[in-house]
Parts: sequence; structure tokens; C-alpha cells
Amino acid sequence: MEFALSEDQRLLQDSISGFLKDAAPLDVIRKIADGDAEAAAALDAGIAEMGIAGLHVPEAVGGSGLGLLEACLVQEALGYAVAPSGFMAATVAAHLFAQAGSEYAGGIATGDMVFGLALTELVSRRDGAGVMSTGDLLSGRSLLAMVPEGATHVLTADGDGVFHVVDDWSAAPMRTIDRTRMFQELVFDRVESRSEVMGDDGVLAAARLLVAADTLGAAQAMLDKAVAYAKERKQFGRVIGSFQAVKHMCAEMAAKLEPARALVWHAAYAMDTGDPEAFAMANLAKAHLAEVGTFVAKISTEVHGGMGFTDLVGLHYWFKRIGVNRQLFGSPEQARKTAAELQGFVEA
Repeated sequence: MEFALSEDQRLLQDSISGFLKDAAPLDVIRKIADGDAEAAAALDAGIAEMGIAGLHVPEAVGGSGLGLLEACLVQEALGYAVAPSGFMAATVAAHLFAQAGSEYAGGIATGDMVFGLALTELVSRRDGAGVMSTGDLLSGRSLLAMVPEGATHVLTADGDGVFHVVDDWSAAPMRTIDRTRMFQELVFDRVESRSEVMGDDGVLAAARLLVAADTLGAAQAMLDKAVAYAKERKQFGRVIGSFQAVKHMCAEMAAKLEPARALVWHAAYAMDTGDPEAFAMANLAKAHLAEVGTFVAKISTEVHGGMGFTDLVGLHYWFKRIGVNRQLFGSPEQARKTAAELQGFVEA
């Protein structure tokens, strides 16, 4: 039995990676991080033409009907390029709507509906923030929402873990260390909930799994950059990659990252096949990739020496993306606690 990607899965990831290599080089990412709206819009348009928004939408309503494994391969490619995209929000929303049998899934596939994601309520609540529902009306604030440009709807969760679809909100930008993505603070003032779906552990698991895949891609990019730099940078008349200490640093990064890739793929496959441990595996993938990604980001920067801190190399874009991913949709400690609860090791 072959435990590897199929030819179609490899072609999918290669096509996305190839497009991003041309459309999102470091110069473009730097412009987007500096607030260049034209550069961001051009990249968004190119990604939209790839048709990946409907990748996880069932074929019956116009989507590609592919699973979370394929979605993780796409998100890994996006993380590798540190490219901003609404793909994660679209995929999480499609995952919920496919399970709930909602008509919104078809809108995602056609592109008529562009979803944002505001799920902070599922993992934490800061003083003065929080979303509450009274009947069909939502009020409150949701922090660190991922709302792409041109979003028509937002999938949000209230304090009871119930999911709501809204098409009216006010927003203010929230600046984080990660400039490759825009986060927002959403304010709901007695906004009508267009759809209400009871809580589902699979939604948070899917979101955390996609974050893990994004970190996997970003960490792989940092490893590749460290290896390439070690082959070029010379000291004492030799490339630094010939020094045993640098060899060990690169080997240790690779040794930690490769099993992490298998964990992400296994968790995604488990989610797609309905494995009883799927949700636990997705949470463990999020927690483990947060730790591995942090390690790779640190060691890769050390391999680069002083150059690792310069904007010329741009390593900080990947470093900071991994840092924000560590806390996005819950810290590694929270993800491990959820996995322990799902496996019955601790009481919920």
C-alpha cells in the first residue's frame, strides 16, 4: 500500500505553487505588506481565477467536491509563498455548510458569495469583546476576524458556540506582527443572523488543521531558504554549509518538519474519511505544527546570521506569519487540551 499523494493531488499543489511563484514573489509580498491595494487586488484576482474557492464545496452544488486533504495542500502552498488569500475562510465555511446542507455552499463555488471568518468566540474572549445573540439579532465585537476584500458574508460564532451568517457589519483593521494578512475587528449592532447552525467541533478542527498546513508551508520555505543560504554564504574561504554545526542545524529542522507533514496529511485524511479520531488528530496537528514552526523559524534565522533580520532577505515575513498562526484559532496549549478532551483523557 502506498501512503503518498496521488498524481492528481501532486498536480493540484504543483499548479498552485507554480502560479504563486510567478504571481507572489518577495517583491509583491513586500508591497502587499506595505499596504499596496493594487498589488493585493491583482494577486486576489489571480488566485480567484484558479477556482480554488469552491474546492471543498460538494459537486452537487457546483464545487470541485475535494476533501480537506486537497485543501491543506493548497493552504500549504499559500503558506510557502506567505500569500494573503480568502481560501481558508471559504474552505471552513464550505465545510460547515456541506455538513449542514446549506445553500450558501453553492454561492461560494460560483464566487457570488465571499466569506470572512470570525471564530474568536470559540477559543477565547477579551474583556470588552464577545458576540451575543438575542433571537435572530447579534451584538458585540469579534476580534482577529479574517475578512477578505470584497467579502459579502461573514461566518461568526456567538458565546454559546452557535454559528451565524451575517451580511452586515462594521470593521476596523487590527494590526498584528504579520503584515501578509489583514485582520479586523468586527462590530455587530443588532445585526440580523441570516442563518443559524448549531455548534460543530468539526468546524474548529478544520480551521485549526488549515492553520497547521499554512505553518507547514511557511516552515518549509524557511528551511529551503536556510539551506540555499548555507550553500552560498562563505566564511573562512568555505561555504558555511560545509561546517558541521550548520549541517546539524539544517538537518534538525528537516528531521522535525518531515514527520509534521505526515501528521497534517493524516489528520486531513482522517477528517475526510470520518475517522473517529479525526477531530483529535486535527487539533494535535495544530498544536504540533505551532511548536515545530516556531523551532524552524528560530533556527532558520540563526543560519542566516545577521542577514536573517534584514528586509532585504525578507525572512521576517515567514517568521511573523508562523508566530501569528501559533495563536490563531487557539494556542497550542488550547489545541492539546481540546484533543485530550476529545480522547477522554480530561473532562471537558
